[in-house]
Amino acid sequence: MSHRPMLVALAAGLLSATGFAPLDWWLVALLCFAALLWITHEAPTLRSALLRGWVFGVGHFTVGNNWIQHAFDYQDKMPPVLGYFAVILVALYLAIYPALAMGLAWRFARSVRHRSGWVEPDFGFVLAAAAAWIVSEWLRGTLFTGYPWNPLGVIWVPTFIGGIAAWIGTYALSGVALLAAGLLFLAARRQYLPLLIGAPVLAIAGLATLDFPQTPAAPEATAPRVRVVQPNIGQENVGRPDYDERVLAKLLEWSGKPGAAPRLIVWPEGMVNYYIEDGYPDPRFYRGADPRWVRARIAAVLGPRDTALIGGTALFFDAQGQVSGAGNSVWTLNPAGMLGARYDKAHLVPYGEYLPMRTLLAPLGLARLVMGDVDFLPGPGPRGLPVQEFGTAGIQVCYEIIFSGQVVDRAHRPAFLFNPSNDAWFGRWGPPEHLAQARLRAIEEGLPILRATPTGISAVIDAHGRLLETIPLGQEGAIELALPRPLPPTLFARFGNVLAGAVAMLLLAMAFAFRRWGR
Repeated sequence: MSHRPMLVALAAGLLSATGFAPLDWWLVALLCFAALLWITHEAPTLRSALLRGWVFGVGHFTVGNNWIQHAFDYQDKMPPVLGYFAVILVALYLAIYPALAMGLAWRFARSVRHRSGWVEPDFGFVLAAAAAWIVSEWLRGTLFTGYPWNPLGVIWVPTFIGGIAAWIGTYALSGVALLAAGLLFLAARRQYLPLLIGAPVLAIAGLATLDFPQTPAAPEATAPRVRVVQPNIGQENVGRPDYDERVLAKLLEWSGKPGAAPRLIVWPEGMVNYYIEDGYPDPRFYRGADPRWVRARIAAVLGPRDTALIGGTALFFDAQGQVSGAGNSVWTLNPAGMLGARYDKAHLVPYGEYLPMRTLLAPLGLARLVMGDVDFLPGPGPRGLPVQEFGTAGIQVCYEIIFSGQVVDRAHRPAFLFNPSNDAWFGRWGPPEHLAQARLRAIEEGLPILRATPTGISAVIDAHGRLLETIPLGQEGAIELALPRPLPPTLFARFGNVLAGAVAMLLLAMAFAFRRWGR
């Protein structure tokens, strides 16, 4: 077996990841996927097609997930070099999904390798590959708790094509990206008609979702405003003895002063390092900081109509008063220093926030990446927290925001989403990739998103996925704006990923129709 297709697959996979943020070279990504389709179509056996898809995936996910390594730089229990192996091991697993998609597409194409009729039978292969990609990407986001980081459809976010996600969702939008790559593949095979027809259709679909922003009227002085705080204190400071106080002081400094308008002040994930709930069975759990004192300090920066959404850690106890787990939590806090409802992160990161098979892996020296010896426990799932003057806030902590169709309680649609995160772990590539996926959620659901992180990129995103204002990486500061309005529920907000399945079935039906036509 020639090694050339494998080298092409690896090179194309490595380059294809440049289509994601921070580079956003989406056309390069489409050309790389066109190359993948070419070498898959020409594969002599199913085994070789699967292997080519897998090798492509190894390159694609190694570059796209390079930020995982940086999380190990802040670990005392595991050496940083282990992070490089972790990136490769993750890629070796994730590459199974592109292999599956290419194997299914090759199997379909095997019976249509002759030329017949006015449309080349290869177009059926492209349609089948797009359908298979939708299915494989949905599986990647679902199996083994799911890991849908960097779906192919996110390359469209900087373009007007990204608005199609409001109709069909992320996974189907990924199928559209593969379909676009397939049109380039066919053009390289001198089959120009699909490109001449498909490119205008794609452009028209994207333009149909486009909303031209109008110059908004200046908000009234008493109109509710949101304030997103970014303290720019990273993980390298965690070991300092003054870390807890330094972080709280910086958050309070950037929370501003009360004014005539009610404000919603939002802080990043887990940045209140003191325990702030009352009623723990042993005062020693509070480490000498009375929770009433901590809450009073935060409440002192709030005006009479202000509310804060703050992130920290909750402790859970068993019947004997022993700690049984922790919650990665968000609370509302009012000007009287009283806590309101609490949200506990539901979609936890395996090996990050809890260690699977702890009794087996802990003796081997493995630990979870988030500091502490107690595993986090999952909350009940998407739910809203009522916020006076602002409506209901849907909460998605950190990477929960990447799960298409799983971020909103559809029975109680919120007015906006709040995505506190800690991207200080993830180098230069992780934060912009995370932000792009948050923008895709805003488009899908038709909801504005407030995103607060310790070191960037914090942002206010409108319901069309546009960035209204950001705080760049490595800067401290705050954003204060009027809260963007939500849109009426989008088609995706109403039906979710059923639409992705419908698009996949439609593409497959069209593929069979073209195969029959070709005969």
